[in-house]
Amino acid sequence: MNALGKHVIAEFYECDYETINNHELVEDIMLKAADLSGATTIKSVFHRFSPFGVSGVVVVSESHFAIHTWPEYGYCAIDVFTCGDIIDNQAALEYLKERFGAKSISVVEMKRGLLQLGVGLPHKPIGN
Repeated sequence: MNALGKHVIAEFYECDYETINNHELVEDIMLKAADLSGATTIKSVFHRFSPFGVSGVVVVSESHFAIHTWPEYGYCAIDVFTCGDIIDNQAALEYLKERFGAKSISVVEMKRGLLQLGVGLPHKPIGN
């Protein structure tokens, strides 16, 4: 069975308030995480809520990296959805944990688009 992509759902706890409440910094960190993973960035959109919180998405050729922060709780919800086999989600998550100052994280990974085609998925990038 072939999967079109991987969806990583990550929860970051006890993050640094100032970092996860700064929408320019959160955007820079998410862009760098996408880059470190090997993804190709297309566009990013981020917004800071009042009085606190940031939401944003980095659209990548392989799909997206998304975040919503709750600085008042030191919490970030992060989704990384990518197609292909060459994206290094672990590198992105380790970088995000370090930069957001998370004391702990919880990660669930699931395969998306499970298809029984009997052939490979030729549109997917193939890792070396």
